[in-house]
Amino acid sequence: VQLQASGGGSVQPGGSLRLSCAASGSVSRINAMGWYRQAPGKQRELVASIHNSGNTNYADSMKGRFAISRDNAENTVYLQMNSLKPEDTAVYYCRAVDYVTTIYWGQGTLVTVSS
Repeated sequence: VQLQASGGGSVQPGGSLRLSCAASGSVSRINAMGWYRQAPGKQRELVASIHNSGNTNYADSMKGRFAISRDNAENTVYLQMNSLKPEDTAVYYCRAVDYVTTIYWGQGTLVTVSS
């Protein structure tokens, strides 16, 4: 499984961005996909995930501001980020997990929230 993330950039506080993660390769093996982020000097943390069943999971600080969705036909997962704050500045990573719990990571995409 290969993951290609895109959509990062710079935005002012209160702004929005949408990240995309396109999966290729053995996509039928994927059980769930999600987004993690890592800010400078901090550990990587879960942002949101979505299971093949459609069930979603969000970190508490993202609930109500971020929305994860997937387009199964395009094998793509999206992260809509609204009301962005400076503390959302981080490198965002796409992750996929297959049915035997192998984890795949995409390259990071930088999100900078600054005035």
